[in-house]
Amino acid sequence: MFLMIRCISQKNIITLILTQNLRMRCRTAACWDNLQRSLHFRTVYSLVLSKDSNNIRKVMSSREITEKSLGLEPLGDKVIAYFAGRMISEGTLRRNSVMQLSGDQDVIALPFKQNGVLVGCKYRTCREKKFWQVKGTQKWLFGLDDIKDADEIIIVEGEIDKLAMEEAGFLNCVSVPCGAPQKVSAKELPPQEKDTGYQYVWNCKEHLDKVSRIILATDGDIPGQALAEELARRLGKERCWRVQWPKKDEFCCFKDANEVLMFLGRDALKEVIDNAELYQLQVPEQAMQCA
Repeated sequence: MFLMIRCISQKNIITLILTQNLRMRCRTAACWDNLQRSLHFRTVYSLVLSKDSNNIRKVMSSREITEKSLGLEPLGDKVIAYFAGRMISEGTLRRNSVMQLSGDQDVIALPFKQNGVLVGCKYRTCREKKFWQVKGTQKWLFGLDDIKDADEIIIVEGEIDKLAMEEAGFLNCVSVPCGAPQKVSAKELPPQEKDTGYQYVWNCKEHLDKVSRIILATDGDIPGQALAEELARRLGKERCWRVQWPKKDEFCCFKDANEVLMFLGRDALKEVIDNAELYQLQVPEQAMQCA
């Protein structure tokens, strides 16, 4: 029996393994995924170690989850029809392991996986658009395995937008797990271990660090603009690009990827991504009204 510890240092992330006789082995972050997978998430603790090795603070524990333990089942006709109305095909749903809550076809289950292992799950209702997530799990990007070897990626604000991007031919897309802030924070970026609202960025750091170009396709409303700014602050604005959603009428634009897919089609959505522009250092004034 041994305890795994993830140590976040200033330059990189290191995995420490303490065995029963307290001998210590050190591995780089590249080994982290394989080690977690081998343990099947039974007892994995993320800890922050300061320079004083006696000062150890627990941050989060990850529980083991399975489709069976969560009560998930394959999609029924009702959910498939719901997605068809949003121009999302059954093939795309199955490739992304979308399921439903057992016995309730109104609740969609959106599994989060890392190296094929279930690490989280988000639920949403078809009718009332209510959201909730499995408790006791860490936050990850939805679709993480799709960007493992990608040099260019797309980040969207919702899981259905990630599915919409796939309908337009983009597999190199991930979604944030918990929506957008109302405003951009006026504060300096906190240390990684205290950046709780964006912990999914740091949990996926190994994947994101490899990427040279990041297209931010968040929603076009003020919270979506604020999310794009917060992500760009953490990912580096020099490698971020931003989409411009097409005009819906003379007063407003389409809000997100799924709206464009539904009303304008796949080619229009592909054109939006192809025409992404280098991220501007300033975002609209409304989004920059600080919290």
